[in-house]
Amino acid sequence: MAELAHGSSDWWHPSLSGLGPEVHALLPYWLGAWAIQWAPSWLPTDMAARIPFVILLIISLIAVWYGTYYLARTPLAQPVAFAFGGEAQPTDYARAVADGGLLAFIASLGLAQLAHETTPALAQLCFTGLLFYAVAALPYRQLAPGLAATLGLAGLTLSGAPTVGLSLGLGCSAIYLFESKNSTSHPLSGKLRAAGVLTTTVACALLASQLDLWRWYIDLPEASLAEWQSLGRLFLWFTWPSWPLALLTLWRWRRQLLVDRFSSRHLWLPIWFVAVASIATLTTSAADRSLLLALPALSALAAFALPTLSRSVAALIDWFTLIFFSGCAMIIWIVWISMQTGVPAQPAANVARLAPGFVHSFSFTAFLVAVSASGIWSWLVYWRIGRHRTAIWKSVVLPAGGAALCWLLLMTLWLPLLDFARSYAPLVKQITVLVPGKPPCVSGLGLSRSQIAAIQFHSELVVRPMASGEICDWLVADAEYFGEFAKLQPSGSWLQVGTAHHPADRKERLLILKRTSGQVSF
Repeated sequence: MAELAHGSSDWWHPSLSGLGPEVHALLPYWLGAWAIQWAPSWLPTDMAARIPFVILLIISLIAVWYGTYYLARTPLAQPVAFAFGGEAQPTDYARAVADGGLLAFIASLGLAQLAHETTPALAQLCFTGLLFYAVAALPYRQLAPGLAATLGLAGLTLSGAPTVGLSLGLGCSAIYLFESKNSTSHPLSGKLRAAGVLTTTVACALLASQLDLWRWYIDLPEASLAEWQSLGRLFLWFTWPSWPLALLTLWRWRRQLLVDRFSSRHLWLPIWFVAVASIATLTTSAADRSLLLALPALSALAAFALPTLSRSVAALIDWFTLIFFSGCAMIIWIVWISMQTGVPAQPAANVARLAPGFVHSFSFTAFLVAVSASGIWSWLVYWRIGRHRTAIWKSVVLPAGGAALCWLLLMTLWLPLLDFARSYAPLVKQITVLVPGKPPCVSGLGLSRSQIAAIQFHSELVVRPMASGEICDWLVADAEYFGEFAKLQPSGSWLQVGTAHHPADRKERLLILKRTSGQVSF
C-alpha cells in the first residue's frame, strides 16, 4: 500500500520491492494506498492504511444484520400463527432473529484476529456480506440490493476471490430459479431475480478475465490423519459458537429442506454460502482465511435455531460460555498483574522466557478501559441470570460479550507484549544498529514480504532483492538461505557484521553482511 501511495509500484500490478503480493488482489491495496495519500500529515502511515478496513468491518456487521433480517422475513421462516392471535409481528420477529445473527457473528472466534488485519481477507469478508445481504433482500427491495450485489461480486473479483464470487453468484441464481418453479406466487419475479444475479456474475467474470485476475490455488489436503485432524479442529473452533446452532437449525427445519426444497431460501441461501466457503477451505492453503467467508451465512443459520432452543440447551450454552470466557479473562488479568507486580512470579517468568528483552509499562487509560470492560461483563452476566422479559437472542449475548471482553483485554492489558512479540520493530532496530548511516539501498536474500515491509517502514532503508540483479553494499539475508547463496559467491565477497534475532522467535535469524571487494557474480 505504501509503495502504491508513493508511486513506487504499478497500480495494476502492485508489488513490494519487485515482489508481487501473496494474494493477487487489487482493491484492498488500492483502498490502503488511497487512505495513505488522503490522510493528514500528522496521521501515521500504518494507522491511515487501517481506516478503510475498519469501515469494511463495520459494513460487514451491518450486512449480516440486514441479510439475516430479510431472510427471517421469508414467509416460510415466520413462526406459526396462534389460533387466537398474539404471535410476534413479522418485522418484530425478523429484527429479533437479526439481532441473534449479528451477536452470533460477533461471537465467532475466527473473526477475532482476521477482522482486525489490513489484508484482502477482510475485504473479501465485507463483499461476501454485501452479496449475502443482496440476495436475501432482493424479494423486498430492488435498488439497494442490486447495488450491493454489484459491489459484492465486483469487490470479490478485485479482492482476489473471483472464483468464490462466480460460485456464489451462480448458486444464488440457481436457487432463485428453482424457487420460481416451485412457487405458486410471482414465478416471473423469481426468474427476473435469477437473471439479474446471473448477469452481474457473468459481467464480473469477464472483468476478472480482462484484468487477468484468475488464479488457481488448488491445494488438496493430504491423505493423512494429522492433516484432516488439523482441518477438523479449524472448523470446530473457528466457527464456534455458530456451527452447533447451525446444525440444530438444519435439524429443526429438516422438513422444509426435504419437502419444500428450494422454496426455503432462508435456509438454502446461507447453506450455499457456507458450502462454497467450506470447499474453498478444503482446497486452498489459506484455510482460515477461506473459512472466514462462511461466518456471515453461518451466523444467519445459527440465528434460526434460537427460537427453537429448549431451556436446558440455553442453560448449557450460558454456563459453558460463562466459565470459558470468565476463565480466559481471569488468565489475562493474572498475567498482567504478574508482569506489573511480580506476584504470582511464574506468569512473569514465562513472559520473560518467551519474550526476552520485553519491558512492561503501565498505561492508566488501558487499565481504565480494561476495568470498565470487566465491569460490563459482570453486569451482563447479572442481567442474563436475572428475571427479565425473554428475547430469542438471549442465548448468544454471553458468547458475543465474552468474545468482545477477551479481545478488548488483549488489546489493552496485553497490547505492549503482543506488539513486542508479533512486530518486527525490535528486529529492525537491531538491523539499524548494525548498518550505520543510511546507505542508498540494502540487498535482501530470502526475506519474506513481511520482513521487507518492516525494514522499509521502521528503518526507511530501501530493500532490493538479490534476484532483481541490483547488488548493494549491504546485505540482509535469512540465515537458512545464506548457506546456499555463499556457495555461488566468490570467496571473501561478503563480510558478516552481525546477526539480528527476533526476540519472540529465535529461529528467525537474519545475517547482516557488508560487501568487501570485487564484483559479486551469480
